[in-house]
Amino acid sequence: MTRTNLLQFDAEGFADFFTGLGEKPFRARQVMRWIHRNGEGDFDAMSDVAKSLRAKLSDIACVQAPVPVRDSTSTDGTRKWLIDVGAGNAVETVFIPEERRGTLCISTQAGCALDCAFCSTGKQGFNRNLEVSEIIGQLWLANRALGAVRGGENDGERVISNVVMMGMGEPLANFDATVAALKLMLDDNAYGLSRRRVTVSTSGIVPAMDRLRDACPVALAVSLHAPNDALRDELVPINKKYPLRELLAACVRYLDRAPRDFITFEYVMLDGVNDSDEHARQLVDIARQVPCKYNLIPFNPFPQAPFGRSSKERIRRFSEILIEAGIVTTTRKTRGDDVDAACGQLAGQVLDKTRRTRKTIPLQEVPAR
Repeated sequence: MTRTNLLQFDAEGFADFFTGLGEKPFRARQVMRWIHRNGEGDFDAMSDVAKSLRAKLSDIACVQAPVPVRDSTSTDGTRKWLIDVGAGNAVETVFIPEERRGTLCISTQAGCALDCAFCSTGKQGFNRNLEVSEIIGQLWLANRALGAVRGGENDGERVISNVVMMGMGEPLANFDATVAALKLMLDDNAYGLSRRRVTVSTSGIVPAMDRLRDACPVALAVSLHAPNDALRDELVPINKKYPLRELLAACVRYLDRAPRDFITFEYVMLDGVNDSDEHARQLVDIARQVPCKYNLIPFNPFPQAPFGRSSKERIRRFSEILIEAGIVTTTRKTRGDDVDAACGQLAGQVLDKTRRTRKTIPLQEVPAR
């Protein structure tokens, strides 16, 4: 008999499953805490759960996280797991330790269909959506690997303080599974994270942004990467379906639920492509329409990448224009690039499965206005 993987359930799913077993609701919460708070996968170890229920669960259920096949640690402490998700597919999960927080970057799809020009994940093409158990399972196994579970070396310590859905895939193209995983991250009986410490990154699927606002309004990061439609059509092809006017309107609507929040616009710095002073001034215009901050990301190369990284001086000048206009602007520190764990590098060593031919975009072919 196939056993039910309890990592597949959010709180509502747990309640339904245990009700179906004839158990009271508190039993669902009890087991949920053992699995997610304590990182426990052995029902026999759940000491305050009735023995009869433990025996029943051992027969019909399991806690099965995806299996890491490679565990790499960068010289800067960044840790990357390559995770087998079957049928020749693998995804990557990255933990970034910092002085006051630890951030886990989670994947939601094997591959990606959006084909952003500067991102190595698109080289895989799209294979499939990850299931809830495979998404939340990345957080579950990372907590165990980092000793952030009961009985671990960091017992009781929240080693992972922040989660970002910025790994492989477009989270909002796998909406239902992503939202179920998000709800577990926020649930006090599971990981208990603040919604401001959980971020979904999207390339701009406008209808799904509206759905996320209503279903689970966590922090939102938008992969902008260009300040006008002509350039964004080339760098982020989904812009052809949902152009900037529609995207920015969706950002404003998203903030209706939490007017004190802001959108983080992610902007990869590509030498001679999107990094001119005029591009920066166009970003200032966008900031007048949407409460936001900018996160500038030095481009991280991957094999056959058609772009170069903007120089430090160019990034500094670009940032100055935004800051002088009163816009909060940060430049992301490159982390984990020696193990291909930096932004845009995930799956950077895979073969191109898309059969697409990428071409460098000359600046003169994509005007700044």
